[in-house]
Amino acid sequence: MKEVIVVIGSGSIGQAIARRISAGKQVLLADLREENAAAAAKTLSEAGFEVSTAVVDISSRASVHALAETAASLGPVTGVIHAAGVSPTQASAATILKVDLYGTALVLEEFGSVIARGGSCVVIASQSGHRLPALPPEQNKALATTPADQLLPLPMLQPDQVTDPLHAYQISKRGNALRVMAEAVRWGKRGARVNTISPGIIITPLAKDELSGPRGAGYRRMLELSPAGRAGTPDEVGNVGALLMGPDGAFISGSDFLMDGGVTASYWYGELAPA
Repeated sequence: MKEVIVVIGSGSIGQAIARRISAGKQVLLADLREENAAAAAKTLSEAGFEVSTAVVDISSRASVHALAETAASLGPVTGVIHAAGVSPTQASAATILKVDLYGTALVLEEFGSVIARGGSCVVIASQSGHRLPALPPEQNKALATTPADQLLPLPMLQPDQVTDPLHAYQISKRGNALRVMAEAVRWGKRGARVNTISPGIIITPLAKDELSGPRGAGYRRMLELSPAGRAGTPDEVGNVGALLMGPDGAFISGSDFLMDGGVTASYWYGELAPA
């Protein structure tokens, strides 16, 4: 049986990583929308990859469990690329917490039970998690270690504490990095690794929604005042993903890689710093 690479979220970042690590392997491409998975599968298939598709709702334990079982039935699961999520312009605070925070915790729990020895996972987080001020240690631990099904009832995540979609997104992405750090311990007992990448503004359909949405001017200012002076590309994220999931990254686990062209540096110490 061929090794299996699971791609959750059929967008361009997930595809870019998959293209670099999936030659000669079976790709299982999962998305909430069947038509999106089918379109991405067609692109990858025409580039020579062996691809099958599945529908998954990452905010549903049963759906993520079924995906993990399907993947394991195809062969040893040696790679998981988790790139599904919603942005502040696309969803309410409650939906963002359910999809981006709880959904990621579900993916890590379920695939942490089927990942093969030598396998690895990359979770796509965000630069937004790096712009949230430091949290108290007890909140860090709660985001990192609370069982997935007990996450959303945490007092720190209630509507009076998380009041808008951007805050929900920031805390979800901070939570992703913390959760991956904790899960790296469990995955390590299976001989597997897990890391996060926190991209800045990467030109994808999601980013275009943000750039043309109510926060668009702020995003354009980020690009103009960042050290790089531009947005990133999915292929650049793909290069980092390939490092983390391949043999050259074998000593890296439980880590978060910020790649945002220096936007966060400028936010804390440069021209983007809040007044």
